[in-house]
Amino acid sequence: MTVADSPTVRAAGCVLWRRSAAAREGVEIALVHRPKWDDWSHPKGKLKKGETALAAAVREVREETGMSCTPGAVLPTVRYAVGGVPKEVRYWSAEATGGAFTPGDEVDRLLWLPPGEARRQLTREHDRRLVDALLAVLPVA
Repeated sequence: MTVADSPTVRAAGCVLWRRSAAAREGVEIALVHRPKWDDWSHPKGKLKKGETALAAAVREVREETGMSCTPGAVLPTVRYAVGGVPKEVRYWSAEATGGAFTPGDEVDRLLWLPPGEARRQLTREHDRRLVDALLAVLPVA
């Protein structure tokens, strides 16, 4: 079976943000550290059977960050392969509305960073581009 023949893994996530007077851009972005991959990324995960992408994105934010959120604009979909299997991750902007982070096996650290620092901390280029996409759609306060 080739990559083209493999079923695509469907996933969803959010670029989670909150307002911050301390950040020059007026917002901070949440990044999660996944010890299995030793990487920094946006909260995301696979869809469960029968689950919509948006519902999965909100669920993953809660599971990985402990935060509730209000989803906003649709952000670019990211496509890549993991172990030769194609993966498609749909993203939304999402404003954090409350909650508290508890470290776990899947995500052991959470950082809130201004956009520029978030870009530098993110492990993958496609995740960095999502920061720019978020800034382009954020409502002006």
